[in-house]
Amino acid sequence: MTRKIKATDLPDFDMAEHLKTDEDVANYLTLVLEENDPAELTHALGTIARARGMTEVARASGLTREALYKALRPTSHPRFDTISRVCTALGVKLVAQPVQT
Repeated sequence: MTRKIKATDLPDFDMAEHLKTDEDVANYLTLVLEENDPAELTHALGTIARARGMTEVARASGLTREALYKALRPTSHPRFDTISRVCTALGVKLVAQPVQT
């Protein structure tokens, strides 16, 4: 007999717990960028920053911790300069590729 499990009994999924290596981070960002959704990119950068430690990412990006949280919250629209600084602090770069039609 199969035991039924309630969805509410399942643990919450947190992507930050699965971003262990630089390759994990790069693969995750690549998938997010393919979606072409600026809000999802902001969310992904926030998730990666949590995985790496917000304080350390803030320090490396030259932002205050509070400013980093504010820039990467789901409803924010960070400037490209901020995204670039966060990417540099995370050790990744955004790369342009031709669109396949």
